[in-house]
Amino acid sequence: MRLFAAALIIAVVLVLFSVCSGKSKTADEADRGGVRSALGDAEAGAPDAAFAAERKRAARIAASLDDRLLAAQVTLCGIDGRGSLQPDMRGLLEECPAGGIILFRYNLDTDNESIRSLIQECADLIASESLGGVEPEGETAWRGILPFVAVDHEGGSVNRFKSGVADLPPAGGYWELAQQEGRDRAVARIEADSFISGLAIKDMGFNLNLAPVAERLNDGNRDFLDDRLYGPDTVFTAEAAAAFIRGMERAGILCAIKHFPGSAGPDPHRFPSILRGDRAALDELTAPFAALIRGGQARALVAAHSAIPARDLERIASLSAPVMDGWLRNELGFEGIIISDDFSMAAAGTFTAAADKAAGAGPPLSTEAAAVLSLAAGADMVLVWPPDIRRTHRAIRAALSEGALSRERLREAAARIIFEKIRMGLLDEQ
Repeated sequence: MRLFAAALIIAVVLVLFSVCSGKSKTADEADRGGVRSALGDAEAGAPDAAFAAERKRAARIAASLDDRLLAAQVTLCGIDGRGSLQPDMRGLLEECPAGGIILFRYNLDTDNESIRSLIQECADLIASESLGGVEPEGETAWRGILPFVAVDHEGGSVNRFKSGVADLPPAGGYWELAQQEGRDRAVARIEADSFISGLAIKDMGFNLNLAPVAERLNDGNRDFLDDRLYGPDTVFTAEAAAAFIRGMERAGILCAIKHFPGSAGPDPHRFPSILRGDRAALDELTAPFAALIRGGQARALVAAHSAIPARDLERIASLSAPVMDGWLRNELGFEGIIISDDFSMAAAGTFTAAADKAAGAGPPLSTEAAAVLSLAAGADMVLVWPPDIRRTHRAIRAALSEGALSRERLREAAARIIFEKIRMGLLDEQ
């Protein structure tokens, strides 16, 4: 209760300052307890020597990992259990000390202390299994690499916690507020609400939020996303998403914006998603993502299972090198972590994306085969469920041994992950 009261006071001060000044605070003005932001350095127009050194350090650590740890570091896995790990799940994490874990309602429908206990048990196990030692250049000893602890916490209907725990309004409500009271006030409210909620989930042990949804509301995604979006305006969507990220980062939570490049049709958990526009239309569709990347707020991103004929006639976005390596990395300049969405979704079965072909015409792939293809195409982390963890981890290791997945590609992915973990204080150092 004391934490909530303190957070509320801080948030009220933040709102008053933001409304009076006409703009929101940036993450580099945040408390030292938050995630260090690259945004302030980009605005200053000067290279950040410390960040450059941390990237080099992350690359050295990634290069020192054996195949078991390298394959584990690029895995974001769901876990079984509430309050504590069951023996089978503990065995899975001992074999595959995942780079991240993600918790869902079945893990979180309990009291906060039980959530903390489960997260701490997972973190301790993964850190101990990720070995550690002295880095190649010998300047720092490290005991283990702590995991990302993720949750989908957008607000509104996407709230994995019990009612009253870290509640957030739906994104669409802020668009309504912007119409009634002005955009500056709405953006300030988003940042304040995000900060308060971020403090609450950070207190439980979370450090990664698969949110906000940075898609602009349109006829193609309305059925699926509706009030999960910040409305139909491109500029406001980008401003709102940036404010959400600032609030979360102030609280020490890394955000992964989603779902790049967009969604189309009904729920992709059950139906295909096909974006049929030409390149100009796709550029307009993805403008909020581009703004967040240019502004430095986007440090992580979830790749959708949408088919995009204008960019790739054969593969969905989460399996497409032209989308992830070409469009995201080379054209938009995204340097953060690309996380592939859950390959058990029905939309992941749309492997042939030619506009004149029926949805789902491509050959079926197993979850583990899709994960390997996704990593090879440019993803840095793959999301898997407990039944698929062992098979996926072994498939990645086999692909490394057989040359189907290059070690350089996987080390590049692990280095991006470890860089963000260094930035967040998740390297367990001596």
